[in-house]
Amino acid sequence: MLVALAVVMSLAAVFQYSFREFIPGSLDTGGFTLENFYNIGRPLYFLVILDTLLISLLTAIFCLLLSYPVAYALVRTEAEWLRALLVILSITPLFTGEIVRTYAWMLVLGSDGFVNSILMALGIVSAPVQFMYTKFGVIVALVHFSMPVMIILLATAISHVNRDYEKAAANLGAAPLVVFWRVTVPLTMPGIVASTVVIFAWTMSAFATPQLIGGGKVLMISNLVYLQGLSSFNFPVAAVLSAVAFIAAVGSLALVQPFVTRLERRVAQQ
Repeated sequence: MLVALAVVMSLAAVFQYSFREFIPGSLDTGGFTLENFYNIGRPLYFLVILDTLLISLLTAIFCLLLSYPVAYALVRTEAEWLRALLVILSITPLFTGEIVRTYAWMLVLGSDGFVNSILMALGIVSAPVQFMYTKFGVIVALVHFSMPVMIILLATAISHVNRDYEKAAANLGAAPLVVFWRVTVPLTMPGIVASTVVIFAWTMSAFATPQLIGGGKVLMISNLVYLQGLSSFNFPVAAVLSAVAFIAAVGSLALVQPFVTRLERRVAQQ
């Protein structure tokens, strides 16, 4: 209760700046105003918000596509050594800091990095491909950063699937791929939706990865908050941007909850 109260008071302390007037050249703020909310509609802020939503959505989608096979193998493999290996490979990145992993991706995606070295050595390209300072590079790093959490969430959903349904479908003549697509995937749909939304909401607050991989050319809301709050000392606009990110993240989780609940009820009825 005390922790929740402290969080609410902290958010209120930040959000109250949204209604304050920005005074250029001063750390103090002025009186009450709604102009800060109108400023969000400017192309600079609006495009950054759209880029943040797009990057977060693509990160969640690619993370789902890459994590589901790993989570499925983690739950269904009968080889203990393979399960142990998958657990280690899946969980170990969580023990490495975001900045460390981001710097590792800078070495991989750089002009003289691992990927470009391989491409040039194979003769696929004659000049280094620009991966750094692009949305593609940011999304790649964010997918790697988010995959451990996605794998854990999906593995939990897959582990709760009753294998009898799959065996019944197979006994009726369904091919393994049909069983997977028509039985396993629908039964894990609540976990798929929930984990995708969690990664989407989590990625919206990314700072270090777009800051380092994007190099100032790819901005997300957190980076813009930093620029407005600590570089320009425009605390009111920074507070509004923080409120937008918070509402978008919490709103996405709240909106999907009824949908996930309905899916869980349908799965339980089956």
